Amino acid sequence: MNRYPVWKYAILLVALLVGVLYALPNLFGEAPAVQVSPGKASVKVDAATQVRVREVLQAAGITPRGIVTDPNSMRVRLDTPDAQLKARDVLQKALVPDPSDPSYVVALNLISASPEWLRRIGAVPMYLGLDLRGGVHFMLQVDMAAALTKRAEAQAGDLRSQLREANVRHGGISRNGQVVEVRLRDAQSLAATRRVLADQFPDLLATDASEGAETKLTASLRPEAARRVQEQALKQNIMTLHNRINELGVAEPVIQQQGLDRIVVQLPGVQDTAKAKDILGRTATLEMRLVDDSAEGRAAELGQGPVPFGAERYLERDGRAVIVKRQVILTGDSLTDAQPGFDSQTQQPKVDLTVDAKGGRIMRDVSRENLKKRMAILLFEKGKGEVLTAPVIQGELGNRFQISGSMTVTEANDLALLLRAGSLAAPMEIIEELTIGPTLGAENIAKGFNSVKWGFIAVVVFMGAYYLMFGLFSGVALAVNLLLLVAILSMLQATLTLPGMAAMALALGMAIDSNVLINERVREELRNGATPQAAINAGYDRAWATILDSNVTTLIAGVALLAFGTGPVRGFAVVHTIGILTSMFSAVFFSRGLVNLWYGRQKKLKSVSIGTVWRPEPDNAITKAESR
Repeated sequence: MNRYPVWKYAILLVALLVGVLYALPNLFGEAPAVQVSPGKASVKVDAATQVRVREVLQAAGITPRGIVTDPNSMRVRLDTPDAQLKARDVLQKALVPDPSDPSYVVALNLISASPEWLRRIGAVPMYLGLDLRGGVHFMLQVDMAAALTKRAEAQAGDLRSQLREANVRHGGISRNGQVVEVRLRDAQSLAATRRVLADQFPDLLATDASEGAETKLTASLRPEAARRVQEQALKQNIMTLHNRINELGVAEPVIQQQGLDRIVVQLPGVQDTAKAKDILGRTATLEMRLVDDSAEGRAAELGQGPVPFGAERYLERDGRAVIVKRQVILTGDSLTDAQPGFDSQTQQPKVDLTVDAKGGRIMRDVSRENLKKRMAILLFEKGKGEVLTAPVIQGELGNRFQISGSMTVTEANDLALLLRAGSLAAPMEIIEELTIGPTLGAENIAKGFNSVKWGFIAVVVFMGAYYLMFGLFSGVALAVNLLLLVAILSMLQATLTLPGMAAMALALGMAIDSNVLINERVREELRNGATPQAAINAGYDRAWATILDSNVTTLIAGVALLAFGTGPVRGFAVVHTIGILTSMFSAVFFSRGLVNLWYGRQKKLKSVSIGTVWRPEPDNAITKAESR
């Protein structure tokens, strides 16, 4: 009756083992480390960088404890703070020979001190939020009106070009705020303009009104198109911020959308607010220029002669020199989109570029006159230029053209990202700024840990005193619940904040509630005269429906907080929701496994240790009154 099959015990044992392994890294603390991150959007930290870092450290007599890599950075773990400072100095000297133009950012950081074998199985500690680790917090307001105005300006230029190509005469095209106004003199021109708008500008909604002898056609973005422009502007700004924040050497930055027009940036571990502001407000621009393919230009590329007059020398990512003309053909302001793809003929990776009408005219004229010549795309950051790519012009270009060549899929994706996110799509303003010191963060950690610890101890002591052996079983199940909760948060790489620690303490109280229901149900069955084995079985079975109902209703509230909450509320909801799920497993299945293991093997069980079972005596007076 009260025996688990072997496979159920195996499941419980595996769950316990997984919980121990993935919760364990949180106990080792952090070790000093040096983080190497890209200093430019076009620089990547790859295997070659890792080899170079090892060689530099070996030459300086420094033996790292390990190197951890991720897509955006590399962290070198060291033994002592002294070794950390020495490694930072030698890596700074080797990787950043020119401080005014840094290709990499070498920063001091902390890394988990857990053993290598735990990291190999993906066991890493939880991230600590801003309120626990310290750092800076910014709330950025994106100027959506400026994004819509910029789009309207581009639409006005495109419409002017399309009407010129269609030979439609008009009295002038202007932008008034976020709408485009076209003045027309006759009905034929009005009809022709409407046809152009319907064919070429499906995102515009046009209305007309008479003004004396003329008709004014007003075109504005449709609501769904305006929302799409705002969403794209927000996403591009978030991507740009991600690229820029790499320079700060932040291991776990939080950059997320809040509402329709705001971005939250949290940089744990960063205390230099001025530096963070400088990075967030940094500008990056794109330029397209022709490559100087003259004999003098080719000689200068090979280092065999001076740079020709009217040209400049820039470097590609691999260090090769490219001599480009000073005249700027097109800037990033004309670029409206860049998407990676595959060439339909060669099946090679490519990047599709889209420019506005003015840029299309310029590209058409320049490409027609410079077929089979190279055009360089340069990225300028902090006044320093770098050649992203220098493809050959294969044909006449227009509003849409592609860059292809010897690129991998990853390189095509990276190039498209750089072209899109070189600058902000809309201006932003810092409307909220907060700095949290590391001392306050450490104090928050200590207080949060103490609240969970003393809450756990108090609950276990009460349960043991009131329910005796069953109370001890409940205490063990509660410990397993806390273990599984920490393990799942670590596996999900969730960021633990102060509200999350409050939710963890709350989860302990809610988890023990299920055991109280079970224990009282077992007591009730014993009061009703059931045998101990039957009481245990009925207690768990009949309490399950009540436990499920109460937890599901609480889970609904947690999911609502998770879906609609932001910031600290969302951090609370994550821990709260996971805590409910782990409590149902530990309070019901794990505690019953302990009870079955302790009592289930006893065939003639006469009593159980569950505290005092109150059996109320019948009231004789009431019995006699009823019998009359």
